[in-house]
Formats: sequence, C-alpha cells, structure tokens
Amino acid sequence: MRAIWKGNISFALVSIPISLFSATRRNELSFHYLHKTDMSAVSYKRFCDAEGTEVPWEEITRGYEYEKDRYVEITDEDLDKADFEHTKTIQIQEFVHEDEIDPVYFDKPYYLEPQKGGERAYALMRDALAQSKKVGIAKLVLKSREHLAAVKSVGSLLTVQTMRFAHEIVDSSSLNLPAKADISKKEMDLANTLIDSMSDKFDPTKYKDDYYEKVLDVIRMKVAGVAPQAPAPKVPGPATVVDLMEILKQSLNETKKAKAARTPAVEEQTVVAGDGRSAKPGRTRKAR
Repeated sequence: MRAIWKGNISFALVSIPISLFSATRRNELSFHYLHKTDMSAVSYKRFCDAEGTEVPWEEITRGYEYEKDRYVEITDEDLDKADFEHTKTIQIQEFVHEDEIDPVYFDKPYYLEPQKGGERAYALMRDALAQSKKVGIAKLVLKSREHLAAVKSVGSLLTVQTMRFAHEIVDSSSLNLPAKADISKKEMDLANTLIDSMSDKFDPTKYKDDYYEKVLDVIRMKVAGVAPQAPAPKVPGPATVVDLMEILKQSLNETKKAKAARTPAVEEQTVVAGDGRSAKPGRTRKAR
C-alpha cells in the first residue's frame, strides 16, 4: 500500500510520526457514456473557454473565484502556508469513551503506521487506548479540508476515522416518527425470540455484494448476445391492517427452516486410518 498522507499524531507534548493509509476500497462497476447511434465512447475534454482550445493536464491548476469570473490560483504550497503544522498533524483534543459517540458521526476509516523512530510511542499509545477503552478526538486536515476524527486502538493497529461535524448532521426532529406503541408482552416476547433465533457472532466475510455479481451476470449475458430476463416482480398484497403476531410467527418459522437448511449433515461412519486407529466421524456438507 502507498501512504496517502504523512505527519504526526500529537497530544499534549507527545508527538508520534505516522503514515496514513486508506482502510477501504470501493467495489463498484465503472460504466462509460456512449453515443447511442454507433456505441462509440463519448470523451470529456478540458476546454479553455477564453481561447477555445483543449487544455493538457500539465497546464491545469486550481483556483478560487473571489469575484464573478475572477480567479486566484491556489497551490498545495499555498494551502500549507495557511497552517503548515495543522496540515501535517493529527491533533488530539481530548479522549472520550467511544460508546458516547452516535455512529452517525463516523465517516471513513484509515490505517496508521509508525514512521521510523516512532514505533515505541505508537505501541504505547495503541495499548493505552485499548486499556482505557477510549478514543482520541482529533482535528485532521486531509484533501484540503479539515475533519473531525477519532483515533482508535484496533488490535495491533492504530486507526483514525474521519467524523462529521455537528453542523453536518441533519436534524431528525421533523421526521414523522411513531410515539410509544401499544405493544403486548406476547408480541414483545415473540419479537425477542425472533431476534435471538437470528443472532450470531458478527463475521464480515459472510456478507457479499450480491448486486455487484448480478450486474456482472447481466453484462456477461449481453456480451454473449443473450437478452437478460428480469426476475418476476413480487406482487404486493392488499393494503390491510397487519397482524403483527402472525407476521412474527411466520418469520420465526421461516428463520428456523432456513437455519435447519444451513446446518451441515453429519455422516456417522468409521474411517480406519493408516495406523489402524479409528478416525473421528467424517462431516459432509450439503451442496448449496
């Protein structure tokens, strides 16, 4: 991986040199715009309005419009001059318990790696955060923009996760939300039973981008000259009052059936190993 930012984590008088790496990658299909009459690619040209000519990348810069149609050039060096120390430092303001932070504030995660000479301080901060069960709330300038951020200890890593400022969160008070509903004990017990039946230890590797694969299948079919068929739409039922108890019971039954179907069949047989000892019963999985 290539570092996208280098600087320091700083709090009080402690400063740890680190490199920052993106912790996520986008999994998406890229589509091109085409001219529908001949299916040729439509290109986008960088065009100078004043000269009427195409502009090569090496002649393009960045600028700010301070008056109508009047610009001043702004370079990376200019941005650093605004506050060089701030642009190269993850400045921790305070430490808080992570469970105090509403998840809506969290945005994109990054990995932090110590630079040469910062390994011991990095390990100390990582382990201290883990023992205290706290995160550092920091300010970070990344891609010409200041972010709120949380420095966390995650296993052997220090990570930083950019956060949204309070003014970026949309007020939800105008939403039409139900008041406390009149839920019977039987409904609540059944709902909790359903939740328990669907509960498991979180394993992110179990979840795949199914839509991505289905779109790829459509692309493969079209490349092969086969017209893809849309699945039959589910017909919505009549708009009647929902019997919540009945829906919960049906859901619980369906969950039990699905769990039973996923349980691998165990074939009880004795296998004699090469040394003459009996091996443990073999396990066979049903084909999916």
